[in-house]
Amino acid sequence: MGFDRRSLDGLGVLSAVVEAGSFMRAGEALGLTQSAVSRAVARLEARVGARLFHRSARAIVLTDDGRRFYESVAPHLAAIAEATIAAGGSSTQVRGRLRVNVDGGIGHFVLTPRIQPFLAQHPGLALEIVVRDRMGNLVADGFDACVRFGVPEPSTLTSRLLLRTRIVCCATPAYIARHGMPRHPRDIETHHQCVLMRDASTGSHFGWDFVRGRKAISINATGQLMVNDGGALLAACLAGQGIAQTLELYARDHLIAGRLVEVLPEWDEETYPLYAYHHSGQLLSAKVSAFLDFVVALTR
Repeated sequence: MGFDRRSLDGLGVLSAVVEAGSFMRAGEALGLTQSAVSRAVARLEARVGARLFHRSARAIVLTDDGRRFYESVAPHLAAIAEATIAAGGSSTQVRGRLRVNVDGGIGHFVLTPRIQPFLAQHPGLALEIVVRDRMGNLVADGFDACVRFGVPEPSTLTSRLLLRTRIVCCATPAYIARHGMPRHPRDIETHHQCVLMRDASTGSHFGWDFVRGRKAISINATGQLMVNDGGALLAACLAGQGIAQTLELYARDHLIAGRLVEVLPEWDEETYPLYAYHHSGQLLSAKVSAFLDFVVALTR
């Protein structure tokens, strides 16, 4: 006899009857009437092709066939129950595998240097951070979440604004000592070497903008070196190649330590948004929620 998937419907009733010792008490545990329990058992017996219970006015007892059948399926019923609890627990417990897609700056400067306390707090979590130039297809690529800078594009994903960070200009103290501190954005355009960041969409470098209140100035930054990675940009700036325009979130530690100094801080009111993306749906798993909360706390 082939397996009938409908047999699964009666296994829970079978287990309840065995544990309760009667159709009536099993029905009370399941929220069913005694007759409904009896019919469910009868349907299961018909699908299995064997009588599972001896029925009498005084007791319900497993037959030999019924006992062998129950002993065979009981471990699987327990496994199903455990899997159900585990699946439900994913919304409240931070555990399991978490794959996150991030841009290079977030991966290099923000997450990996500071991730240890988060992992120590959640020993049941296995985190994989994947650095990519583009977000790609979160679902097809098997990611649980994505953290990237920039304004979200139209998507079926749920996006959450985590923060806005300032765009700052910085250079080494040695560079400033040699070339002087700019007093106006136009001074950078005419008197300074700049480390440029390549814009993949245009093939040229990103433009440099300066914002102070309602006033904004765009300059034509020039320099001998152009890179396409935030790490390379900061490395060149730290080496004294010139002035770099980067995100304050990336340069913060270097500014605090004095390895870099901010150039024209009165013109640094332009900000750039950091967004998190995850699969749409009302239920956000605990591991994704905890990770996003950690990123917000980390970047304050």
